[in-house]
Amino acid sequence: MDFAAEMGYPARRHYRIRRESSHMQLFFDIVTIVLPVFLVIALGWLLRRTGLIDGSFLATTNRLVYYVALPMLLFHRIGTADFGSNFNPRLVVGSIAVTLVLFVLTWLLAGAMSLPGPARGVCSQGACRGNLAYMGLALALNACGDEGLTRAGILMGFLVPVYNVGSITVLTLARRQDGDNLELRSWMRQFLLNPLILASAAGIVWSLLDLPLPVVLDRGLRIASGMTLPLALLAIGGSFSLERLRGDLRLAALASLCKLLIMPLVTAAVLVALNVGGLDLTVGLLLAGAPAATANYIMAAELKGDAELAGTIVMLSTLASAASYTLMLLLLRSFGT
Repeated sequence: MDFAAEMGYPARRHYRIRRESSHMQLFFDIVTIVLPVFLVIALGWLLRRTGLIDGSFLATTNRLVYYVALPMLLFHRIGTADFGSNFNPRLVVGSIAVTLVLFVLTWLLAGAMSLPGPARGVCSQGACRGNLAYMGLALALNACGDEGLTRAGILMGFLVPVYNVGSITVLTLARRQDGDNLELRSWMRQFLLNPLILASAAGIVWSLLDLPLPVVLDRGLRIASGMTLPLALLAIGGSFSLERLRGDLRLAALASLCKLLIMPLVTAAVLVALNVGGLDLTVGLLLAGAPAATANYIMAAELKGDAELAGTIVMLSTLASAASYTLMLLLLRSFGT
């Protein structure tokens, strides 16, 4: 005899209880994926506030992660993986297409809103350029394990050049809109010598040529690259400051909404239409839903955009991404992805 019937509970009520229990378990499973990432970010914030780390440490950490640790991680993960089984051209093409289209649409929308040049470029950049290196990879690893991190690294290798070109374009057009000519030679040099692009390209070539990695080097890279994501998350938390929320909150909220909600939704529609599913779909959406990158603020300041607004978008989208990532993973798991 059914236990629920024996105890006098209607079968429908028993089913509802089991279903609600299943939903709660799913929610807690997602929280255990998202929360650890933001706990490390919170630790960075706490260490900065207690004086255990300072601005000089954070500047050095960011350089260490960007120029050394992250390139080592990308090269090791991609170079030692089977590129053929981890590379999905439809995922790459779909993600790039969405990014390019949204750069154009957000630029046009900002123009239709009659935003001044500095704010127009920053809004477009903030709505499209996500923090793949620090947030995207961390969530991919936590949600999908080592295989997810490898696929995210490969996808990131193709997206970083697109993000850089798109950001430089909208910020440059904004300068010219205000009648200001800009020398782009230094920025193009930085683009061509970007360590993340070079490391990803080297890893892809190494994997395609099926070159062996000496055991000593393999173990050394495994140990050294292990510091990458913890240091990156600590740097995000240490750099977090409510003082940066001084820009136009209305525009920052609009850009954050596009970055955290519209971009993942459009990406999901495009990838599903291209028959991308399973792990690749999850990785694509985790990168698409990454909050605005800290580099947005730096690039906006260098190219004379509205740096105050850029900082506000970074802070606001990073805070809101805790909720958006939780919702995204809940939906993905609910649909069995």
